[in-house]
Amino acid sequence: MAQLKDDCFAFGGDLMPLADALSELRDRTESVTGTQTAPLLQATGRILAEDVTAGRDVPPHDNSAVDGYAVYFDDLDPKGDTKLPVTGRVAAGHPLGRQAKKGEALRIFTGAPMPEGPDTIFMEEDCTEDGDHVILPAGLKQGSNRRNAGEDTVKGSVILKSGCRLRPQEIGLAASVGLSELKVRGRLKVAVFSTGDEVRDPGKVADPGCIFDANRYTLMALLEGLGATVTDLGILEDDTGSITDALKAAAPGHDLLVTSGGVSAGEEDHVKAAVERLGQIHFWRLAIKPGRPIALGQVGSVPFLGLPGNPVAAMVSFMIIGRPLVLLLAGASDIDSLRFPVEAGFEYKKKRGRREWARVKLETNSRGMPVAMKHHSSGAGILTSMVEADGLVELPEEIETLSKGTVVDFLPFSEVMGQ
Repeated sequence: MAQLKDDCFAFGGDLMPLADALSELRDRTESVTGTQTAPLLQATGRILAEDVTAGRDVPPHDNSAVDGYAVYFDDLDPKGDTKLPVTGRVAAGHPLGRQAKKGEALRIFTGAPMPEGPDTIFMEEDCTEDGDHVILPAGLKQGSNRRNAGEDTVKGSVILKSGCRLRPQEIGLAASVGLSELKVRGRLKVAVFSTGDEVRDPGKVADPGCIFDANRYTLMALLEGLGATVTDLGILEDDTGSITDALKAAAPGHDLLVTSGGVSAGEEDHVKAAVERLGQIHFWRLAIKPGRPIALGQVGSVPFLGLPGNPVAAMVSFMIIGRPLVLLLAGASDIDSLRFPVEAGFEYKKKRGRREWARVKLETNSRGMPVAMKHHSSGAGILTSMVEADGLVELPEEIETLSKGTVVDFLPFSEVMGQ
């Protein structure tokens, strides 16, 4: 069962810098999933459990990159056209079956194995047919349009590394060396709760003063996008005893417990007290915005992640902290998200020493370059701002004032939403 190493997030009362938190997360979180063998089409999105070595060269033989004519380069007139008789035909899957003779051309098709002898291929559109002969123009380099055996993968080489998340391109590469199945990590089993007496399930009646539960559905979608198997355990009332009972019951069958709400310092926030009854909690007062009230701990030996109750804060903190935690527990080796430099189309002031993220939409300037335009709302509860944004601009701790035109790091939602 899942285990976080002891005291990995003990840091005292100060706000913990994000870089320190992520470093601790990377250094101390261990994979908790076993391994299984999955057919290729069921392996997409899974984490590879062992290195994959090519059992053959790809391509397995020299072959033609085009439809055209295969010839000996030495037969060509370097100063003008060359006319050669066409004496054979080579198609994919149908080798010539003999050594080609000097002074002849062979009709060849894309993917066809190179006949023994010829070393150069002319594209058919560059040639002129003349009865049973072909006229070849001057100027082609020796070896043109020929693909060499092993130029994609070499037999015995490692083509996929353990810990990678299998995308369609990795699935195709495995198929290209003849594999029909791969050893993958088991799916991470995650239980998700929401908390709050005011929270109601969509489709139910929302009494005065109540809200519908957006966070639980958002988090379950994010987790499923990362390949986890999610158990929906509903909404917990604001009662320490009830929350304690629910977490205690959920822990034995899951690798990770996730809640939203109830982890700040308010007297109505009961999740922290419940987790401390069952295990330990390292309360993350991170120097970030949105998402400062975030908790990581253990219910027994099972990792616990408590996210803020505000919808935007819950999403952003999951993308920045929850996503790498899930990937590490699932056995992934690469938890980093790509950032892209863009020009800021807005001005911004922030507190020094705090990492912040602004919701932005990309536009194009007069030079055709991307410009990040800040959403008009910065509230941690404005979920429409996430729908209307393309991603987040990351503003590091040392920045206090951002000027329009400054190059900033853009984190697209496509990088952190698991799709």
